[in-house]
Amino acid sequence: MRILRTPEERFAGLPGFPYEPRYAEVPDGLRMAYVEAGPADGEPVVLLHGEPSWSFLYRHVMPELAAAGLRAIAVDLVGFGRSDKPADQAEHTYARHVEWTRALLFDALRLDPQRSEDIERSTPSEGSAKKHSLSRVTIVGQDWGGLIGLRIAAEHPESVARIVAANTGLPTGDIPMPEVWHQFRNAVLKAPVLDIARLVQAGCRTELPEEVRAAYDAPFPDESYKAGPRVMPSLVPITPDDPAAPANRAAWQVLTTLERPFLVAFSDGDPITGGMAPILLKSISGTSGLRHPVIKGAGHFLQEDAGAELGRQIAAFVTST
Repeated sequence: MRILRTPEERFAGLPGFPYEPRYAEVPDGLRMAYVEAGPADGEPVVLLHGEPSWSFLYRHVMPELAAAGLRAIAVDLVGFGRSDKPADQAEHTYARHVEWTRALLFDALRLDPQRSEDIERSTPSEGSAKKHSLSRVTIVGQDWGGLIGLRIAAEHPESVARIVAANTGLPTGDIPMPEVWHQFRNAVLKAPVLDIARLVQAGCRTELPEEVRAAYDAPFPDESYKAGPRVMPSLVPITPDDPAAPANRAAWQVLTTLERPFLVAFSDGDPITGGMAPILLKSISGTSGLRHPVIKGAGHFLQEDAGAELGRQIAAFVTST
């Protein structure tokens, strides 16, 4: 596997994103990056971004979680942000992205409480394992962050306390995707030069300042670094016989009856995933009895348009359940 790593100087002077990067090794010799805010012994809330953004997307969400005493952990998916970038599109598969992210959360960060307790018993001098064993994790996923996060939650329910779905879904190929999504997929696949900042801007209702657009371009010095953003749309299951469809169907079977609080926090202006909100509310038992917010005035990237409001909604959900 040929792996590219974005030079650190590309990330100098990021606006409103003062968090020091942290790194961990995951399978296939890859290094994944993440940032944290809030107390180290707070309840962990994992923030998973989508296509083609990175953890910078959560810069307005993280302070709200930290202020509520929560440990916000914003991850860079493999191929994005400061994480390593396999240069060959064929190295990216749905299953691999699920496993890479699972390994970061439960093997490297020890957010699985049972794993942390086992480590603490075997190495009692390591206080960090004990400190992080108090709570299971809350998974927040938007766009591809949901496609990955919902799979992890379904496949490791014993490690998950709560789930937040924000402008995302879990496609199986049994229901057609909206035409606007196919247009987006074709544009990404065919563009001679993939304009990352323009794609993010297209999913926002607010106008992004130039320094913010530059921050979204920062992980990708040239086209060779963009295998992840290039390939992710083609990994979404759009036919029933897609290789990822059976695993997603199995995840649906778990999620529909899983006794975990499940918050649906969609924006009021996402033409790509908006239709998934009523399906999640109707199908997943964990949504029952909760107040599910509709984030006003926001597009697909609701973290950009209304990040502080989304952060407050997540914090209220976590602290009240």
